[in-house]
Amino acid sequence: MQISRALLIALLLGVAPGSFPQTTSTVINDRAAAVQLVGKHKFQLHWLSWGKWKDLGELVVINRQGTLSFKARQARGADYVEIEGTVLKVETKEFTFRGRIVTRVSYKNEGKPCERNGEMTFKITGKRRYWRLVEMQSPCDETTDYVDIFLR
Repeated sequence: MQISRALLIALLLGVAPGSFPQTTSTVINDRAAAVQLVGKHKFQLHWLSWGKWKDLGELVVINRQGTLSFKARQARGADYVEIEGTVLKVETKEFTFRGRIVTRVSYKNEGKPCERNGEMTFKITGKRRYWRLVEMQSPCDETTDYVDIFLR
């Protein structure tokens, strides 16, 4: 009987085979857009900064052997947004990633953290100078969350 390498590693690490992370490269359909994405960016959850540049967080997209990924946090007092993920695909004015976004705003969702998981998309529309999360509807209440990553 032959066991795949990924299954063997998963078994050795005690990880359920279905939950073992995939290590596929990011699909780049627009090289210029990928170059723009890699590096440091300002980012925000609008409930925390309302567009005030000094209150924005910093998000860094890195390239690890062909896979783009990021992890960042913006905080204001006890309120925050955390984001982390792996970029699956880069297009001309958008990118799709798999990961999580956690928000906590004292006057939303009874002040409890709200978590999104899975595939999500950030997109530039019109003449905007930022990518905005397409899945804006909060999964925890009836409000809209604007999560933005600004161009350099």
